[in-house]
Amino acid sequence: MTEEPITIKFTRDQALVLSDWLYRAMHQSDVLNDLLKTDRAVWSPVYTMSGALETTLAEVFMPDYDERLKAARERLLVEMYGSDEETGTGEEASCLGIEASVKPRE
Repeated sequence: MTEEPITIKFTRDQALVLSDWLYRAMHQSDVLNDLLKTDRAVWSPVYTMSGALETTLAEVFMPDYDERLKAARERLLVEMYGSDEETGTGEEASCLGIEASVKPRE
């Protein structure tokens, strides 16, 4: 069976926030690893998506990365909820064992 590639489009803000979340989930938490033990094949698309985002986004290597990420998160929250308040989002993030605060990449 021939694999046809699928294109997924994100805004730059969405891509930056998702890239950061995937990085933290993959490198700073065991929860994603624990979840993916039930279906190890999922690692393939997770790694592909994470790698594609990281190689596309120059922002992840910029000195003002934290500020850019924070601004992107705020814009997405306003777009989705009409406010940049994160009420409720910490609970969902913490149940996945992922810290919701912004941390620079190493």
